[in-house]
Amino acid sequence: MKRRPISVTLVSVLVAIAGAVGFVYHLTEVNLRHPFQNDTFWVSAVRVIAIIAGVYMLLGRNWARWLALAWIGFHVVISAFHSIQEFAIHCVLLAIFAYLLLRRPAAEYFR
Repeated sequence: MKRRPISVTLVSVLVAIAGAVGFVYHLTEVNLRHPFQNDTFWVSAVRVIAIIAGVYMLLGRNWARWLALAWIGFHVVISAFHSIQEFAIHCVLLAIFAYLLLRRPAAEYFR
């Protein structure tokens, strides 16, 4: 098995932790009698996607790398409707994630 680059480990753990923390945080908002009444179900689903992407990137799955990039890209789009600071932070995170996950060592690991 190929050795996992530290950059992939860091991004994977960061994405998985962000998903887990967000999932637990938004879990308090879930109304089981009316789960689709607000956006809590969809927010939780996006958090689960982050957890899945983080865990499977650690396992070397190439599709998970693209899922993580799509996840942060989704946040860029959503944050465009919020403050300029939030949008800028997500843009910077997308650039960092893309740089770390698309470099040669990461590409070789995911092959």
